Amino acid sequence: MARIDFIEVEIAYAEPSKQYSAQLRVPVGTTVRGVIERARLGEHFPAIDLATNQVGIFGELRDLDALVRAGDRVEIYRPVQCDPKVARRLRGRRIK
Repeated sequence: MARIDFIEVEIAYAEPSKQYSAQLRVPVGTTVRGVIERARLGEHFPAIDLATNQVGIFGELRDLDALVRAGDRVEIYRPVQCDPKVARRLRGRRIK
């Protein structure tokens, strides 16, 4: 019988009102999508839509089919609500 090797990875997602972070043990060869599915985030965060949300590992964008490695932190990013340049300009006006 073939032996299956496992690795430890982390998954993280945040909304303004709550955050989620967990360690998962997954088989070697698991994809970013596989980690997200194993974490069952959709049950707790229905706003997650993998067709529109971007994903990454340690802040770098990745495809859902990218393989994860031991120690990786898979992150699901929410859509940008406001252009960062516009937000910075608005904050600057409030300070003056």
